[in-house]
Amino acid sequence: MSSRTEEQLRRAGLEVCGRCDGMSRRGPQLLRSAALLEDFTVAEADTLGGAMLLLRARPGQVLITEGDVGEWMMLLLSGTVDVTKRGPRGEVSRLAVIRQGAAIGEMSMLDGELRYASCVALDEVEAGVLTRHAIAQLIREHPAVGAKLLVKLTQLMAQRLRNTSNQLIKLLDGAPPPFDLGDAAAPAPPAGSAPQGRKQL
Repeated sequence: MSSRTEEQLRRAGLEVCGRCDGMSRRGPQLLRSAALLEDFTVAEADTLGGAMLLLRARPGQVLITEGDVGEWMMLLLSGTVDVTKRGPRGEVSRLAVIRQGAAIGEMSMLDGELRYASCVALDEVEAGVLTRHAIAQLIREHPAVGAKLLVKLTQLMAQRLRNTSNQLIKLLDGAPPPFDLGDAAAPAPPAGSAPQGRKQL
């Protein structure tokens, strides 16, 4: 596990408490609620937990900051987290409130791009932190677990893309139709100007 990640988390004021050993002992509810773990056996979940840092946060603490670079993701083990995004004029919009079993930050971990949104603890939170380095180590040492994890991450990202596409379609369905330059309601050319053909967009 990257000591650089531990240092980064501690600098943010978050408490790092070793590893998530015994993931399955957190109860069947976690294994049922976490899409990331739904196809894992108890032993596989414990192997994955052993590769993750255990993180604790107090209400109001920031877990992920929009615009930061991050090489890790989180699996929410307990508590509630507010997911927000800042708009072009500085306004903050709530995207979601997430609970036990949710995975956050996986896109930036995989592609190295900036964090898309901020995540703030609404109450006492525990989370497992999984780094890119830890995934590579899992693939080397526990290839079956590593392969299953990559499949689940791919499925999660595909589902998020599908949800985003559905939201975009709904927005477009409610938007006014694009202006047709050939429509009779189009503005007339200025007086005295020569008639012109339809402009190319």
